[in-house]
Amino acid sequence: MTLNPGERKIKVLIVDDSSIVRKILSETIAEESDMEVVGTAPDPYVARDKILSLNPDVITLDIEMPRMDGLTFLKKIMQFHPMPVIIISSLAQSSCSISLDALSHGAVDVLAKPGGPYSIGELRESLPAKLRAAARARIPKSTTSEPRQPIAVPRPVLSNSSPFHPETVIAIGASTGGTEAIHDVLVRLPANIPGMVLTQHIPKLFSTAFAARLNRACSFEVKEAADGDELGPGRALLAPGDFHMVLRKVGRTYRVQLQDGPKVCYQRPAVDVMFASVAVAAKQNAVGVLLTGMGSDGAQGLLGMKKAGAGTIAQNEATCVVYGMPREAVRMGAADQVLPLDAIAAAILNESARRLSHV
Repeated sequence: MTLNPGERKIKVLIVDDSSIVRKILSETIAEESDMEVVGTAPDPYVARDKILSLNPDVITLDIEMPRMDGLTFLKKIMQFHPMPVIIISSLAQSSCSISLDALSHGAVDVLAKPGGPYSIGELRESLPAKLRAAARARIPKSTTSEPRQPIAVPRPVLSNSSPFHPETVIAIGASTGGTEAIHDVLVRLPANIPGMVLTQHIPKLFSTAFAARLNRACSFEVKEAADGDELGPGRALLAPGDFHMVLRKVGRTYRVQLQDGPKVCYQRPAVDVMFASVAVAAKQNAVGVLLTGMGSDGAQGLLGMKKAGAGTIAQNEATCVVYGMPREAVRMGAADQVLPLDAIAAAILNESARRLSHV
């Protein structure tokens, strides 16, 4: 990406105990004209001094390191010197789980640590975009060391014995900052919520840990989708990393299909793919929600849902970590409502209840 006049390069500090990984990351960043590695550190103690002396814009941070682990160091960064951090993690189950904890403590995004030629290629493809998104991310001046707690949202008052029709579908898409945004929305929703499909830009295997984390936190089932899974009330299906997820209508029920086709908007899974399928399968019986993220993925799909009669919601700029995807949706008139994050759950409930009049 070429710098515009007056712009300066994004300054990156790499913190990783592996000299090989530091070399791969450094070489990848060196190929980009709009960013530079200002320093590397083998552990958090060296990194602490370099943060103060080099004032980087973004840090890449390993989870497993000697002397101090990455999660502990992240908490210290967010307490004393809040700044954008991208977690670089191995694909071990424990590391994936800790990486999700890191996102809840202020990290902007997560990437899989390269483990071979194929994964190195994937990292080199995705790292620059994630660094650019992180550099633009909205980081709180101070953060708490404890994840946010669920907030109860009142149910809509209806004369019908059930507030939601069983054919109603909720579709939510997000990217950078989205794991926490999705968590914040879902924990506010009731157990009998209509069937829900979720697409978050996240590496494979990390999506497994993310679904498990949501399932523990929510009052309804959250599951990483498998091909052919049935969708129904009280169940949310998350697209697995590296697979598009589409919704199909089968009689009066819905099922999901996983596809490994080309990337859309540089993403797989892509929100646009999911939203487009929901527009066809559920039409006016759907509610689409586009949350924080860089780029334009999901905007065109949300517009398609709106044209099909669905209710559509976009997160507002003030509460987005990165106001990219929602901005594009708002720009093209795809969002019926533009709301702060803490108001979206209530809007989903109200829109879902309104679908009764359309069925």
